[in-house]
Amino acid sequence: MTPTDDGYLLDNRQSEAAERFDAFTDLFDPVTFRHLERLGIGPGWRCWEVGAGGTSVVSWLARKVGPTGKVVATDIDTTRLAEAARPPVEVLVHDVAAEEPPGDGFDLVHARLVLVHVPDREQALASMVRAVRPGGRLLVEDADPALQPLVCPDEYGPEQQLANRLRQGFRSLLADRGADLAYGRKLPRLLREAGLREVEADAYFPLTSPACAALEAATVRQIRSRLVEAGLATDEEIDRHLAHVASGTMDLATAPMISAWGRRA
Repeated sequence: MTPTDDGYLLDNRQSEAAERFDAFTDLFDPVTFRHLERLGIGPGWRCWEVGAGGTSVVSWLARKVGPTGKVVATDIDTTRLAEAARPPVEVLVHDVAAEEPPGDGFDLVHARLVLVHVPDREQALASMVRAVRPGGRLLVEDADPALQPLVCPDEYGPEQQLANRLRQGFRSLLADRGADLAYGRKLPRLLREAGLREVEADAYFPLTSPACAALEAATVRQIRSRLVEAGLATDEEIDRHLAHVASGTMDLATAPMISAWGRRA
């Protein structure tokens, strides 16, 4: 996918991407690491981090597997992974939906906030399952914007209404590019249908934190021109919304992230 009108809406090469990755780190790393610890990750494990984007999860995995392990970090744009590209980490440009897995026999395959954006997500998930060794683990974490579509769940005034209208516009842009806005809730069923055993899942719904505000501001700035071009908002409305986000007086949420995991038989 490329940063065109038909491609990925949130291109990693845009300046706001670093701010979004930092917000994801603050919001979701504790959840991800808790699940990975529960799956038993340790020295010597071979891991595939799909759609790695930033470095926080990759670096954590590298510390856990140690010098006897391996972490293969892949993305269609690996610009922000350069600093992590040293043993035991291998960084590869890779499209999970279009290419064969970068190896097999992985003890762990993990993807966070990736498949919801991939039009051919069925093939991508099948590829990830194939790459897991018998007895190995797959952890997929993805958003479900349709499960909770509001950025301001407490819509008590005009600024909250504007914020939710802009979020609706963002969701429309995502859907137009093939995103499945109800994907997260499907993960437990999809993992079972893929043949995984011991499938479990939970959800995390951040509400009112500095990271929620940082993510909202960076996202709106990143898609600003798309919102205006599509007639979903005016520049004045976006400026007004960003000013209110910066004021720290809005209770902002993100879409719930659903984590699902299972073991390959």
